[in-house]
Amino acid sequence: MKRIYFAFFIFAALMIAVPNLELSAQTISNSSYSTIGHIDSDGTIRNSSYSTIGHIDSDGTIRNSSYSAIGHIDNDGTIRNSSYSAIGHIDKDGTVRNSSYSAIGHIDSDGTVRNSSYSSIGHAKGIKREWAAVWFFFDFF
Repeated sequence: MKRIYFAFFIFAALMIAVPNLELSAQTISNSSYSTIGHIDSDGTIRNSSYSTIGHIDSDGTIRNSSYSAIGHIDNDGTIRNSSYSAIGHIDKDGTVRNSSYSAIGHIDSDGTVRNSSYSSIGHAKGIKREWAAVWFFFDFF
């Protein structure tokens, strides 16, 4: 019994010390908050049925369900296709841009995803902005 209390104490201490520790997938939803997908903290991308449809590696490589490289996210926010051509960019403030550098959307700090008219098109709370941009604005999945 002491081990159970000790394990609970350690878990509670970790949750206080590391409040952003993600233990499960974060939900991607449309503007009506209906689930349309999930992205795990390790970059695994899943559809609404929780089937794996892709992955984003820690180095920014975007992969399909067969684990073939289909794109890349550079450290500066440039999003590239499988030919390594720039197809878009996400700015530090969350502005999403196409290959012509025109604004096509925005991802707020709270995860609200907006189109170029600034209307809400979805939600990706707790998901990296770059990953949300790949899901909502670029045709990878």
